[in-house]
Amino acid sequence: MVPSSQAAEKQMPAEPGPDPELKSWRCLVFYLCFYGFMVQLRPGESFITPYLLGPDKNFTREQVTNEITPVLSYSYLAVLVPVFLLTDYLRYTPVLVLQSLSYVSVWLLLWLGRSVLHMQLMELFYSVTMAARIAYSSYIFSLVRPARYQRMAGHSRAATLLGVFTSSVLGQLLVSAGGVSFSTLNFVSLGLLAFSLVLALFLKRPRRSLFFNRDAAVCRGAAPSELGRMSPGAAPGRAPRGAWRDWTLVRMLRELGRNLRSPPLRLWSLWWVFNSAAYYLVVYYVHILWNVVHPTTDSTSVYNGGADAASTLLGAITSFSAGFVKIHWALWAKLVIAGVTALQAMLVFLMYSTSNIWLCYLAFVLFRGAYQFLVPIATFQIASSLSKELCALVFGVNTFLATVLKTIITLIVSDKRGLGLPVHSQFLVYFVYFLVLFGVYLLGAMLVVLQHFQASRRAPPPPELRSPAEEKAMQVLSEQDGGLSSLQPEALPLAPQEQNQQPEAKA
Repeated sequence: MVPSSQAAEKQMPAEPGPDPELKSWRCLVFYLCFYGFMVQLRPGESFITPYLLGPDKNFTREQVTNEITPVLSYSYLAVLVPVFLLTDYLRYTPVLVLQSLSYVSVWLLLWLGRSVLHMQLMELFYSVTMAARIAYSSYIFSLVRPARYQRMAGHSRAATLLGVFTSSVLGQLLVSAGGVSFSTLNFVSLGLLAFSLVLALFLKRPRRSLFFNRDAAVCRGAAPSELGRMSPGAAPGRAPRGAWRDWTLVRMLRELGRNLRSPPLRLWSLWWVFNSAAYYLVVYYVHILWNVVHPTTDSTSVYNGGADAASTLLGAITSFSAGFVKIHWALWAKLVIAGVTALQAMLVFLMYSTSNIWLCYLAFVLFRGAYQFLVPIATFQIASSLSKELCALVFGVNTFLATVLKTIITLIVSDKRGLGLPVHSQFLVYFVYFLVLFGVYLLGAMLVVLQHFQASRRAPPPPELRSPAEEKAMQVLSEQDGGLSSLQPEALPLAPQEQNQQPEAKA
């Protein structure tokens, strides 16, 4: 016989060990967030414009404003679509390595470049880094299960914002407190970016992606995506030769055209295109404006890093607080957009008109905070009715259209082949642009509110509201009435005379 103690040991289930998948996911989260934090550590970025205008490079303000900075918009438009497609086709990791290589190239050109052509090439590499940011934001969704999307997105965004904030604060402390020159600050940035390049080389490459590499995932039993429902007869991610109508992107564009009938999708997509175009132009040229408002050769009195850090922190706070705003968006969305756009217009005018650098800093900080407040709201409104694949495509199309508009404005306003306006005059143009947007959104909001009140007047009045006690009393009375009615005869009794006449009739 087996001893009772041994039998008890056999009957007791084994203690569950640590989940290897959960442990792997946590390690992956940590590494991705650490990489996202490190790639944002560029303490010299806030001081590139005073570095170019200072004695180290000695470029003129007109060269920086009308010849060097406009190249960023043109090159970003040229590389955005190829990088967007390569990001998904190559499965993210090669594009992240390309981004790190481009960052290193940017700071090498800042160190070794001497001509306007060198700085224009620097802007080209910087545009590649901007276009490749989508690789990091979409890469995280290809490595974890859908149940962990929200947590993963929150962790990665927090790491990115923390990296930008830390980078700006570190740069400002090194310049103001440490007395570090702009050239030395660029060396520090180059070393940190070289380390982030090493980190990118060890990123795990996913086996599937959103648009192209989906066959293996489907064969392994993955859940079908919206693409399969768009064209049930075709295999996801693959079409017969010549059947261009069944290509993945073509099917998605057709589906996107059908979804554009949704008013919230149209509204927030148009806001994304028109507002972000002018927003990024303000961000590009504000450092040149600061140099005009406060021209100085003393690097310790330049507080660009502090302004960038404060604007990043306020943007994170407003983005977080936007998640708690609960209103009837179908009715009040245009009015909210109009109010935020009016605030942006006033802040741009303040940056244009003030001669106080601290007021200019403050206006920029509030300007970025106002924009970041609406970004998560627009993201939620766009993504709430779309699949993951279509959501990524919508954001890509919106970014592309905003880049096209931004490039047109740059060519007309900033480029020396266009008007070639100085930076002060450019900010006056941006003020008028935001003012026009405010007028359009305010008119649309007034029409929506007017139609709402007219519809509410024509609608029948709602039923009278009663308290729960009154409802219960009315229910009891109705039951009593029903019981009394059941006790009543179905027909009225005949009168005595009629009763006497009935036997005669029978007779």
